[in-house]
Amino acid sequence: MVDGRYRVASPPYQFGKLMVVFGLVLVGIGLLVMAGSRAGFWGLGKLPGDITYKSKSVSFYFPIVTCLVLSALATLVLWLISFFRRP
Repeated sequence: MVDGRYRVASPPYQFGKLMVVFGLVLVGIGLLVMAGSRAGFWGLGKLPGDITYKSKSVSFYFPIVTCLVLSALATLVLWLISFFRRP
């Protein structure tokens, strides 16, 4: 508001905050990938139910169970973020 009770941040400031958050998320993902490459990504990609087909000339792999697990984890994390951001 204009009378000074509420302070509204300028758009460049908001954009700067958004860029910092995205940067931190990218750093976190990078650290997980680096740690996962050393630990076999904690078994992800080799779960029971992942589809693997190999023949002499064709190889096909679809990690459907891994996708479901990662989707559930992402949903949980986003739900927790929205839960704690509520006023």
